[in-house]
Amino acid sequence: MHIAIVTAEGFNELDSFIALGILNRIKRSSWRVSICAPSDAVTSMNGVTVHAQSRLTDVVSADVVLFGSGMKTREFVADPRNLAALKLDAKRQLIGAQCSGTLVLAKLGLLQGVPACTDLITKPWVLAAGVDVLEQPFFAAGNLATAGGCLSSQYLATWVIARTEGVDAARSAIHYVAPVGEKDTYVNRALSHVQPYLPAVPAFDTA
Repeated sequence: MHIAIVTAEGFNELDSFIALGILNRIKRSSWRVSICAPSDAVTSMNGVTVHAQSRLTDVVSADVVLFGSGMKTREFVADPRNLAALKLDAKRQLIGAQCSGTLVLAKLGLLQGVPACTDLITKPWVLAAGVDVLEQPFFAAGNLATAGGCLSSQYLATWVIARTEGVDAARSAIHYVAPVGEKDTYVNRALSHVQPYLPAVPAFDTA
């Protein structure tokens, strides 16, 4: 299981790192979560430089692809080389995005006829791309999910774990990272947003 978190120049640390941390609560030898970037290293909106663990060309073989946001997302989608490298297939992959990452899905044509969540700054750009924007933190349709707001990364992570490992595994992962004294509150909130969009058989077949 390879989960690629697409992380571009000017990225928002909360998007990529919170998802990375929660998803790595699944301790299986076959479970791999990577920071996926268009170059060997990318620097965040606050000056944190990270080295890529995978590259954009690797998303074609990833089981799950998540898109975080950042200050330079419009520049990212304006580069045809980036879009050409993102060969995604929602029939065989789980694909999620939050905030301006939703704009990437829109530009890739994955949100045709599908409403989406994003942040307030990105909303006009997503609307201009022909996608209806929902006033809620999380939405999923089939193998596509979007979220709005930096801290909604926990909902994307919850969705991915619930789809691949089951609801109990998602509950355990969120419970571990939630603040002491508020664990049940965090778990219940995350699952309340995600469970309405889970299929009857949650396990995601990556074969």
